[in-house]
Amino acid sequence: MAKEIKNEIRAEVEQMVAAGRRAPHLTAVMVGDDPASNTYVRNKMRAAEYTKITSETLRLPTDISQDELISNISRLNKDDSVDGILIQLPIPPHISERAVCNAVAPEKDVDGFHVINVGRFCVDMKAMIPATPVGVIEMIKRTGVETFGKNAVVCGRSKNVGMPIAMLLHADGIGETEACDATTTICHRYTPPEQLRDFVKSADILVVATGIPKLITADMVKEGVAVFDVGITRIRDEKTGKFKLVGDVDFEGVSEKASYITPVPGGVGPMTVAMVIRNTLLAAKKQIQY
Repeated sequence: MAKEIKNEIRAEVEQMVAAGRRAPHLTAVMVGDDPASNTYVRNKMRAAEYTKITSETLRLPTDISQDELISNISRLNKDDSVDGILIQLPIPPHISERAVCNAVAPEKDVDGFHVINVGRFCVDMKAMIPATPVGVIEMIKRTGVETFGKNAVVCGRSKNVGMPIAMLLHADGIGETEACDATTTICHRYTPPEQLRDFVKSADILVVATGIPKLITADMVKEGVAVFDVGITRIRDEKTGKFKLVGDVDFEGVSEKASYITPVPGGVGPMTVAMVIRNTLLAAKKQIQY
């Protein structure tokens, strides 16, 4: 599905260029040299290249001051050749994440983390929506999972993933966000286990984003549930001694009952990358008027 979306973007970019317009441009800002962040940025740059979107990575030292970082972002805001700006998180603890996210011009904020974008989609207005949440919703729509009046349960309440997914699942489908009209419950790591089990058991659609490996097991879900596993944790395999990536859902057990389930890795991750690139195209087309 991610490949399908990237092919759609590529075709549209080729049409733009054929019509005499320049290709969209994405700039990723990375502070420090975190190995996981390096991988994430590299994947996004490869996706940009595949879709014919031009891109660059601005690498800044770990000890950069907050003022210097925001100055770099301000320069990119003013650069008309830059359509999308992506701040690779996490950033060093001496810098305010909120201040940095709010420094990006809302119309170039392909992460959808600026408070204006958050506020707009919370009231059903068009906005840049964070890539992971909109990627999950895109999977739901493209697989034909029914959402109207269904029970959706989101395990996780982070401001960048759990909360936006819950908003999009429950919001009115006639609004500008074209949301899902589901009856939505939000759980999190401090929901008592017996209550979590009851809530999850009611879910027609289950999205899990807690960072707790294999939190959701087969006995907790009902037959036919559609499961979207956003979690990804690196753990040591007791049998082999090697490290592996696992999600928040026990894939082997739950997959026997689910109508749809995303694997980890290879599920929500590729969709997140694809939606960052789609947000860059939206920014270049200036489809969202602020």
